[in-house]
Amino acid sequence: MSMTHHQPQRLAAIFVCLVFSCEPSFFCPGTITCAEDASKDPQVQVLSPPPGLQQLGKHRLWVDLKKRHVVVDGTVCLREGQLEMFACPKGTKEHEAIVAIDCPAQFLHAALLSVGAQSGNTVSYEPEYKAASGTIIDIYLLWKSADGKKHQTRAQNWVRYLKTGKAMPYDWVFAGSGFYTDKSTGKRHYMADAGDMICVSNFNTAMLDLPIQSSAAAAGLLFTAYKKRIPPLRTPVRIVLIPRPSKKDTESPPAPAVSNKNSP
Repeated sequence: MSMTHHQPQRLAAIFVCLVFSCEPSFFCPGTITCAEDASKDPQVQVLSPPPGLQQLGKHRLWVDLKKRHVVVDGTVCLREGQLEMFACPKGTKEHEAIVAIDCPAQFLHAALLSVGAQSGNTVSYEPEYKAASGTIIDIYLLWKSADGKKHQTRAQNWVRYLKTGKAMPYDWVFAGSGFYTDKSTGKRHYMADAGDMICVSNFNTAMLDLPIQSSAAAAGLLFTAYKKRIPPLRTPVRIVLIPRPSKKDTESPPAPAVSNKNSP
């Protein structure tokens, strides 16, 4: 399933306002050579909450139930190397994800459901490969550079497809992960909380996955961080997730005012 650009018309007018109505002071440090959990770093600035949106609990996660989109904050935690996921909850798999998200996966799952996304099925391999399914989720990234310049791009533009050397051409689908019960405690756990939040390799625990065959084996990894397009480590990033209307939707909307090319 290749990437397209159809978006709800109701979001076009509010998109840039949502992103840049806040004027946080971004901290862009010098060279850092490893993935880090920026949530524990006092030098990392926290973005101001987006105005007019409903916050879910104590997490840096907001929803607009009327316009049907989700906003969550995160931090750049990796700029080079092979990837198994695009984003993970902080404190989980920062060594193989570009962005560390400021909330557990189960809360982001609930937020997507609240704005109309429908979870499908995670990838399966028996008796044969069956790709993940669910509502397509368009993901946009918003940040400011050290000089104060505002940037926006699609999340795919930070992921380099090794077969072509270009940006990843595939959409994410809301596979939905799942739960398991710890037999020793009887407690249920949402599996994507362990790290598999927004994946580029297939996992049967993924919350968002790619609807293509993408191995998690080291020799078969298809994607790497697109270093020259990713801002410095610890840069705060605002992530906007928009469930794409199904073909049954009667609207025929244009794309929002967001460039398909990474900026700059």
